[in-house]
Amino acid sequence: MENTLQLKAYAKINLGLDVVRKREDGYHEVRMIMQTVKLYDKLTFRLLEENEIRIKTNLGFLPVDENNLVYRAVRLLKDTYHVEKGMEIDLFKCIPVAAGMAGGSTDCAAALVGASRLFGLRLSKQKLMELGVRLGADVPYCVLRGTALSEGIGEVLTSLPAIPDCQILIAKPPISVSTKYVYEHLDANGLEEHPDIDGMVQAIRDGNLYGITDRMENVLETVTIPKYPVIQKIKDCMKEEGAVNALMSGSGPTVFGIFEKEEDAVRAQERIRKQNLAGQVYVVRPFNQNVQE
Repeated sequence: MENTLQLKAYAKINLGLDVVRKREDGYHEVRMIMQTVKLYDKLTFRLLEENEIRIKTNLGFLPVDENNLVYRAVRLLKDTYHVEKGMEIDLFKCIPVAAGMAGGSTDCAAALVGASRLFGLRLSKQKLMELGVRLGADVPYCVLRGTALSEGIGEVLTSLPAIPDCQILIAKPPISVSTKYVYEHLDANGLEEHPDIDGMVQAIRDGNLYGITDRMENVLETVTIPKYPVIQKIKDCMKEEGAVNALMSGSGPTVFGIFEKEEDAVRAQERIRKQNLAGQVYVVRPFNQNVQE
């Protein structure tokens, strides 16, 4: 049995995000197009004989106890399957934190995969997704990865074909946005316009990049942009430099732009940095789960 393992935990963006309604239980029903991108954290797992969980990270402000989703993922597998062995995890963060890119959820998903392998459980992807929903609504998707339609509270997933290859510029301004704040201030049942999620699904099935980008819309921008105008500035900058379209991801504040040419994306990246609109700016490509990484 292997004793060490290193995995990449990939970030996600939302190509489209609609909130259908607010339910009586307080949860929001969503319809989202999720897309994994090649920006990732690295997790190194080591099996321990001692029955404990240890986490080390390159970011001093991150919790390393049960307040960390990685810790909770390993604990869940240990408790569920009565595993006596322990695990040490070295978490190297590159995905911006509190950014609408599922950084915590994707680390959690990687921890489920890694712990399943090192503990010798060999759980299926479907089983890991079922366990993951107990830890967070985005976790099952982060186990699945690729391009997917997400419904319900985010846990009902339908895999879609890979989107056409393109350049994706990601920019995280130096602010943190509370997902709780955004959803509390969203008038979900009073939204007058909704993204064309079904049209985007069809465009993805047709391999039509412009059909996808023409329908990029995120209803959470109605709350976040008025509070943080820098998000709109970054979107405008990307479009001025040749982005086919640009959008806020999740509840923000990260903005991404879709470019056909890498040189346009790099030029926009440099301009965003020069104007101090964002400190974390990356040019990446979409992750295709059918291609071995």
